[in-house]
Amino acid sequence: MGITLNANHVLVDIMTNALITGAEWDLLVIGGGSGGLAAAQRAAEYGARVALIEHGRLGGTCVNVGCVPKKVMWNAAQLAHALHDAPEYGFAVQVSGHDWAQLKAQRDAYITRLNGIYERNLAKRQVHLIRGYAQLLAPGVVEVDGQRLQAKQVLLATGGRPRQLAIPGAELALDSDGFFDMAERPQRVALIGAGYIAVEIAGVLAALGSQVSLLLRGDHALRGFDALLVEGLDEALHESGITRVTGATPAALVRTAAGITVTLADGRVVGPFDQVISAIGRDPLSGCIAPAVGVQRDAAGFVPVDDYQCTNVPGVLAIGDVTGRAPLTPVAIAAGRRLADRLWGGMSGRHLDYDNIPTVVFSHPPIGTVGLTEAQARERHGEAVRVYTSTFVPMYHAMTSAKPKTRMKLVTVGEEQRVVGVHIIGPGADEMLQGFAVAVRMGATKRDLDDTVAIHPTSSEELVTMR
Repeated sequence: MGITLNANHVLVDIMTNALITGAEWDLLVIGGGSGGLAAAQRAAEYGARVALIEHGRLGGTCVNVGCVPKKVMWNAAQLAHALHDAPEYGFAVQVSGHDWAQLKAQRDAYITRLNGIYERNLAKRQVHLIRGYAQLLAPGVVEVDGQRLQAKQVLLATGGRPRQLAIPGAELALDSDGFFDMAERPQRVALIGAGYIAVEIAGVLAALGSQVSLLLRGDHALRGFDALLVEGLDEALHESGITRVTGATPAALVRTAAGITVTLADGRVVGPFDQVISAIGRDPLSGCIAPAVGVQRDAAGFVPVDDYQCTNVPGVLAIGDVTGRAPLTPVAIAAGRRLADRLWGGMSGRHLDYDNIPTVVFSHPPIGTVGLTEAQARERHGEAVRVYTSTFVPMYHAMTSAKPKTRMKLVTVGEEQRVVGVHIIGPGADEMLQGFAVAVRMGATKRDLDDTVAIHPTSSEELVTMR
């Protein structure tokens, strides 16, 4: 099977000599995750003829096994913390346990409702939904379960999947997607990984009553984050009862009568555990691209793109996790919408600026960060960097015996002290960061923050009163 151009420059199927004439669609989107849905709907709003191809549940990773169900679980964990603190605020609280099965059932029903909403939204915007597995055979030519489709533009929005352990006994571990299928909460659990997903799942399980070990290859989780956040997270993990096992490179998993043990590369054995969950990263789903198309992929399978989401092959575009650039749901959505703005909305030059992207880790407490870390700023700007920090016990904990600290940092550059980084760990960090991210993007200076009247009593006021 193959596609080529005949002498008249018409696409021809080599095996059948059948002509593939006309461009039936303006845009074919492969993948019904957040980015693909956003691009398809925005393009259709501009009048483009759009089809979206998806074999699984609409919403992709974020809606089905990522941000959305994760946030539901995080909310449950936050309630567990609040119930623990309630007596110190004068409440007589009796907690008879937590019903994991009920939470899972209600969460799954919510996700199913979202799947339906996404499908109805596509229909409302006249985006044609094609169910099946897509294969990009040539620029502008896609096959779905034997059906050939042609379009002026093809957008790869296929996302990624959890990276699998490659060690003996790997089948004994769940991956991070499998966490959402667990019918019951394991009492003893190990998380393998040091990134967002491992930290977030560890926090949820610990709050709901599990004994959690976090196996880290290095000395810390979230190693690429600002040092202030890494330090704060180390302390928070300790306070929540999570055991950090450092220098831990798994070499094998073994099932014993007592549970699953993890043998490390240095010979240590940790466990036993009722469940091991691997959260060691994600790989791109780029296997739908036929080699003959010529779309460049890097050694890990990611699809490089330019500032306009274009691959090296004209007419083939890519957004979201499959590109390996800032793998965050809002990034994929923003990139998809801007792409449609440029191609069908008449906004020449419209594209996503990948600088100053805010992000939150839903740890306990949450982390919010935008812009350069202090180390990055000093590497780039040297002595022009000035840093302001604040560490304090938030007012919520004035009434509690536990006194966890909130930490904040502003990173500024130049004589005008332009704010190039904001880093927060503490209650409310997830909500307060959005507005400060706007300020950073607009080029706010330390003086601009100083001249803003504080809202009292809040934690966020610390960001406009630092000296």
